[in-house]
Amino acid sequence: MSRIGKKAVPVPAGVTVNLAGTNVSVKGPKGELKFVLTDRVIAKMQEDGVKVDPVNKSKEARSAWGMSRTMISNMVTGVTTGYSKTLEISGVGYRAAVQGKALQLNLGYSHDISYPIPDGIDIKTPKPTEIVVSGIDKQQVGQVAAEIREFRGPEPYKGKGVKYQGEYIFRKEGKKK
Repeated sequence: MSRIGKKAVPVPAGVTVNLAGTNVSVKGPKGELKFVLTDRVIAKMQEDGVKVDPVNKSKEARSAWGMSRTMISNMVTGVTTGYSKTLEISGVGYRAAVQGKALQLNLGYSHDISYPIPDGIDIKTPKPTEIVVSGIDKQQVGQVAAEIREFRGPEPYKGKGVKYQGEYIFRKEGKKK
């Protein structure tokens, strides 16, 4: 039994959830998100929220059960409060700035990196060494943050690079004489 799947997804005030077959759309104050459920689960509206149940007791249906409930829960959270990830840049001369619809990164290469900001994502740079990626889609926010981190991931010897806020970088000792 899925412990997550058994719980209903509470729907707060100001949020509407539309269930049409396998299509789920959630509309709230920050925007609208859509998701297509697999045919192995059924979603129903109840008085305590959206309830997801497996079609049968097969392994595939039970494995899709908790994931489908979590996707609906993430959509409800996204349209009410949204998601954000903070990236920190460490290194001499490393900095970031938003210019128009692109993020300009100076990460020690011979050229600056221009990352186009996708639709549905908001990127802010409160400090030149801090990037805040925010949006309503949890998957898209995480993907954009991972792509920015990939330009210059943190290295273990000096700790230079782009890392998530609060991420611990395992440091290595340099070579000995």
